[in-house]
Amino acid sequence: MENTLLNALPIEGQLLLNESLADYTTWRVGGQAKALFKPNGLTDLSKFLQSFNGMDSIHWLGLGSNTLIRDKGYNGTVILTQNCLNELALLTEDTIRVEAGVSCAKMARFCARNHLSGGEFWAGIPGTMGGALRMNAGCFNGETWNFIKEVETINREGIIRTRQSHEFNVSYRHLDGLADDEWFVSATCVLPKGDKEKSLKVIKELLARRSATQPTGEHNCGSVFRNPPGQFAAELIQSCGLKGYTIGGAKVSEKHANFIINACGQAKAHDIESLITYVHQTVLEKTNHHLIKEVHIIGEQ
Repeated sequence: MENTLLNALPIEGQLLLNESLADYTTWRVGGQAKALFKPNGLTDLSKFLQSFNGMDSIHWLGLGSNTLIRDKGYNGTVILTQNCLNELALLTEDTIRVEAGVSCAKMARFCARNHLSGGEFWAGIPGTMGGALRMNAGCFNGETWNFIKEVETINREGIIRTRQSHEFNVSYRHLDGLADDEWFVSATCVLPKGDKEKSLKVIKELLARRSATQPTGEHNCGSVFRNPPGQFAAELIQSCGLKGYTIGGAKVSEKHANFIINACGQAKAHDIESLITYVHQTVLEKTNHHLIKEVHIIGEQ
């Protein structure tokens, strides 16, 4: 996109060219995006997409967890939802509308403070609700789509649709039914009534458990691999003696083997990707388990 095109677009948000993505990811690595758009709400996003006449690929980014952006960057447009699509509202006593850029932790607390139960698990997911919808994120025995009534999606032409939960096939960390150029922008969630203080206590306990068992104070993306049926990825990785294994500045966490950390902030995306590949191959050779990545790897090779 040329600067003249930037000035001509009917948008209120920010459109940045050749923007480094490292600061927008929880691993703190990655090259530049050709363009990065920070919409000023859903209407602004729709206008941007309606004016987006290029053939560039589009990638959506929330908190930047669960995403590894390669060192050569992304030759397309990144749409940032964090702090952009951030509306969160109680529609009825048991129904919440949440936009894609709201953090899962904020959603968990909002549910609790409005005397709704079941959403406490969202406090343990280091991402936004848009990402949680896309991969049916879950932890501590909770899953996102258990509470979804309907969603709003937007496509490449900026058209917003309302779709019902039954239109999607949902399974463990997976969802079918979304077109390639269609993205979640909001969800309507229904939760059972609960007790505010009890739910806040559960959230506090879950966060303490997460802090005790995961490297929350170090740059990571959350769980790297899905848990195989009847198994835990971390136990398989640990059984192969990979805790603490390093490639460049990337390291398998000694606290939780299914986490890879940017040790001392010196890792490159290539180090992390190489370590992911090495862990996968080693586990396959030693245990015959084919671990499936949760993390999405994008960008130029």
